[in-house]
Amino acid sequence: MKSVVAVGLLLLTASGLGADVKQFRVCADPENFPFSNQKQEGFENKIAEVIAKDLGARVSYIWWGQRRGFIRNTMNATLKEGRCDVMIGAPAGYDVVRTTQPYYRSTYVFVYRKDKGFRLKTLDDPILKTIRIGVHVLGEDYSNPPPVHELAKRGIVTNVVGFDTFYSEKNPPSAIIDAVAGGKIDAAIVWGPAAGYFVLHQKTPMAMVPIPSGKSELPFQFDISMGVKRGDDALFDDVQNAMTRRSAENTAILKEYGVPLQRKADAK
Repeated sequence: MKSVVAVGLLLLTASGLGADVKQFRVCADPENFPFSNQKQEGFENKIAEVIAKDLGARVSYIWWGQRRGFIRNTMNATLKEGRCDVMIGAPAGYDVVRTTQPYYRSTYVFVYRKDKGFRLKTLDDPILKTIRIGVHVLGEDYSNPPPVHELAKRGIVTNVVGFDTFYSEKNPPSAIIDAVAGGKIDAAIVWGPAAGYFVLHQKTPMAMVPIPSGKSELPFQFDISMGVKRGDDALFDDVQNAMTRRSAENTAILKEYGVPLQRKADAK
């Protein structure tokens, strides 16, 4: 799930900025809006600003594409200037880092045009075998996300259209939602935080419906935390406490970007 392995940060004294000015150094994908981008327009960019302000620090960035080797080349980099110590969007329990208490929970969603008249609720809806369904695929070097596996288990393969997650100017993160709006596909199954902003800002009225997880299925809802580099207990405590203090502000940012927030009970 690409969209949930996003950014990291390092809190230290900033050279050239004065002895009392600290940096909140963030490792982020430069082309993964609405999570992050080089223009610092994503919701994770905004949350980084909130946490940095709470800690009396200034945000600076190390940009790295969010793909295989992201942690190795940022948080675990051997060069001092390449290190980051915290991921802003880490799945709770992500074992290569120490994760804070989750600051939000979200879900995969169905996205379709309201004028289609669909009433999609679950992956067992018979119409899914007949309509064109867009999904994100992560490539042969990765495990594909839950929707791809669960559709395949139901024999839904030939009508599935894959969308690349290696984003660029020619392949923007909005591509899958644009394809739904433009009628190139009938519906999409997308990680909610990656869909919400684009659904919210589409001129064509769109439906976005959370997908429930059955007992025998892969999970579709995930808790998202910050992940701190193992061994830095002081930074972990600082980040955890800042997240607690700024919880309301962070939630407001998520809502502003259309992130579909779920309660723990919603997973049942």
